[in-house]
Amino acid sequence: MKVRLPLILVLITGILGALPFIIPHRIAQNFDNEFRNSVLRIIAAFSLVLGVGSIVRHHIYKIQRRKENWEYSWILLVSLVITSIIGLFGGIEGNGSLPTRIGDFYFDIQTIYMHAAIPLGATMFAMLSFFMASAAYRAFRARNFEATLLLLAAFIVMLGSVPLSTYVLPKLPDFAEWILTVPNTAAKRGMGFGIALGSLATSLKIILGIERGWLGGTK
Repeated sequence: MKVRLPLILVLITGILGALPFIIPHRIAQNFDNEFRNSVLRIIAAFSLVLGVGSIVRHHIYKIQRRKENWEYSWILLVSLVITSIIGLFGGIEGNGSLPTRIGDFYFDIQTIYMHAAIPLGATMFAMLSFFMASAAYRAFRARNFEATLLLLAAFIVMLGSVPLSTYVLPKLPDFAEWILTVPNTAAKRGMGFGIALGSLATSLKIILGIERGWLGGTK
């Protein structure tokens, strides 16, 4: 029953999620809207609790075992507790019961998001740009025909984006734009079709109980 019940629930919800795309009747569409608006919100709320609990347990385990960079786990846990208290009792813009202002210093959730979360995210992506440059260097080395083609396309697009190229080769920006809109779009659509077919096949395997890896390896 421990395995059968989740499989039955996945089968039922999978069929209920697919039927509205096949049956355009008003009852099926209304049920689908109610399912998406109400049931999925409840599932998202439970997922939030599960996710927070998993993060807390994982970092407490790291602290107890003194794993690598365990000191950062303290920062995460303290930040999680502080922001949760501010968000629950201080309101989004400081309109809750908890005071979120000391003089001209504001620390409501909106201020924390704008002046702490966004700059930290921008810093992380800025650091990732160095890894992307390293990966691009390895990918653009002309080892075979495909890599040479990729190298030439990247070189033309980058050169066509420079304003100086308009004076040297007037047709180059238009050619670079054609590469972006025609071959690049065609490749992206092909990748999209492949991803969609792969997602559909994986979903069918999960709904029919063939793929059971999400059960934690239980057969």
